[in-house]
Amino acid sequence: MEPSTRYRIGWETLTETVGKAEEGVIGRVREICPDLAKYIIEYEYGEIQSRDILDRKSREIAIVAALSAMGNTRSQLRVHLNGALNVGCSINEVKEILIQISAYSGFPSSINAINAFREVIAERKKRGIVDLVGEDPTPLVSSDRYATGARVLSMIDSTQVQNLEETYNDFCPDLVRFVIEYGYADIFSRDNLGPKYREIVTIAALSALGTAEPQLKFHINAGMNIGLNAPEIKEIMLLITVIAGFPSALNGINVLQQVMQERSR
Repeated sequence: MEPSTRYRIGWETLTETVGKAEEGVIGRVREICPDLAKYIIEYEYGEIQSRDILDRKSREIAIVAALSAMGNTRSQLRVHLNGALNVGCSINEVKEILIQISAYSGFPSSINAINAFREVIAERKKRGIVDLVGEDPTPLVSSDRYATGARVLSMIDSTQVQNLEETYNDFCPDLVRFVIEYGYADIFSRDNLGPKYREIVTIAALSALGTAEPQLKFHINAGMNIGLNAPEIKEIMLLITVIAGFPSALNGINVLQQVMQERSR
């Protein structure tokens, strides 16, 4: 596309997705570095965010997950928390993203993101915006968190519980228990965010962090097991070029390529 076309499409996409939340940021950037403001509109919104392989809700979920995991992008996180609500996420769905991030980048990241989200909701209320609260998760029925977590984990990969136990039970069995009980009984079993969205959250967060290639590989496989396809995961990596840079996106694409080659054998 010509620069003028990219800019027009980018501005339209920005306005439809995040609206005034990003316009203020763009205005401040333009004051000191107009070229950067132009590239944000042309590349992030004109070339990447305007693509339609992932729907807008999925894109904003991926971006919120990646920014939350990185933990040092508060102003942009606030923009995309607004964006997630604008494109159809409920308040409780966004909370689920931020709770889930605790498993990948720790509780401080989740706490900081929740604080930012609380501010965003308060500001939207002052502007008269009424956001959908959404469903609460169904409470756990079983008191056996390990069995519940093992069942949930086995739904996305039938071999992973055994792999974890065989690899780590002799050396650090508590880690296996905490991964299964917290990661999958306490978090993944919550049913007010769909399993495909949960894998989008995980893939985006791990890709942005860039420090957990084996876990990223597992979750790309898991995502494909429950219905994500390769073009959708490629789109997540293209989003990562904007959020965490091209090296992180290239690393993620390399992992996806490995997974696809192994699954084709």
